[in-house]
Amino acid sequence: MKPIFALLALAGLSTAAPNPQSTQDGLSERAAWPNGPFVTSGRWILDASGKNLTYAGTNWPGHADVMIPEGLQYQSIETIVQKVKSLGMNAVRLTFAIQMVDEIYANNGNDITIQKAFVQALGQANGTRVLNQMLAKNPRFSASTTRLQVFDAVAEELAKQQIYVHLDNHISKGMWCCSDTDGNSWWGDTHFSTANWVRGLSYMANHGKSWPALTSIGLRNEPREPKNNPALSRTSYNWQAWYGYMRQGADAVHAANPALLIFLSGLSFDTYLTPVVQGTALTPGSGRFSRADFSAGGGYGVDKLVLELHNYETGVGSCETLKGNLDRNGFQALHSGNGVANVFPVMMTEFGFQMDAQTWTGVYASCLARYLPALKAGWTIWVLAGSYYVRSGTQDYDEGWGLLNHDWSAWRSQGYVDGALKAMVRDTLS
Repeated sequence: MKPIFALLALAGLSTAAPNPQSTQDGLSERAAWPNGPFVTSGRWILDASGKNLTYAGTNWPGHADVMIPEGLQYQSIETIVQKVKSLGMNAVRLTFAIQMVDEIYANNGNDITIQKAFVQALGQANGTRVLNQMLAKNPRFSASTTRLQVFDAVAEELAKQQIYVHLDNHISKGMWCCSDTDGNSWWGDTHFSTANWVRGLSYMANHGKSWPALTSIGLRNEPREPKNNPALSRTSYNWQAWYGYMRQGADAVHAANPALLIFLSGLSFDTYLTPVVQGTALTPGSGRFSRADFSAGGGYGVDKLVLELHNYETGVGSCETLKGNLDRNGFQALHSGNGVANVFPVMMTEFGFQMDAQTWTGVYASCLARYLPALKAGWTIWVLAGSYYVRSGTQDYDEGWGLLNHDWSAWRSQGYVDGALKAMVRDTLS
């Protein structure tokens, strides 16, 4: 996430004929949205009728210091979701922190109130002021509403407007992400308890059963080398350990909510998954990735796993270079042959750039605007947020990469929205 180099992939484009649900008289019938649970088959995600589907959406952060979905002091949930829907998007990657779940357990199973959350993160005066702004824009809430109830309301509105929720465990300690020295980098890092992570995934997957829009979950955002923890890096930062942790997290999610697709992210800020795709040794061991290893509760590895990768190569010199990097680092999993041992659906769950008048016309943005739709590869752009309650200590931080402006009232770059983004959504989903 955020300017660090990522990579992804070219992939062969195959077509699969839709298999719509049929009525007794032989006429096809539109199944009730979201028509899940979803499964995977080869490079495709399929709905319950066997029809191919692809995500085209954006990221809505809820993992930072306040641990509440951003922007609600400026706009209502309904208004924000309507903005997403107006682009034709069908998915939101909604992020959360494990700390939120830890505090629920520490509080005898009760979440803390949004009043407490704002005051803890912003201080008494500013926290109270922003809380009151949020309540004015979202009168359904009160000071005693809990953080998780806000997540519930976001998920409810996304369902009303038929937008899939992809829940993402973004970080353990609620804060801006990501750095390789933030204590959240790798399992066993300062703030990254493996046991709490497993517990948090299980809790949120189970809680999400009440969200009709919830169709998938990402196990962990941007695993990365813990550079401020050299002992951990030396003994644990490798593909062999990654494999064990991913299986542990996936097993917990599947046991709690077997309907969900489960997204696996790669190393180096989720920029590559080459050993998984090519079936090479998961070093320093000699084992290899196998779907059969994801077997708890009936072998879900066969039809519930999706690969996710991030890319921020904003300074790339040519589209061919970018596509080659994407292919080598994981997107080749969309097609068989050429050294591909494991075919998967692959999604770019993060890419982004400065939202100004011209950046979107450059090589990086314009290449992805063509590349991802041509592959029918799913994506969620970073980021919807025009501002954050607080980011890295700065309150009311302005997000120059945000699709929305500072007060979430309009598009930050109308030129990008009209000149590229809407067409990218349309071409991906057509």
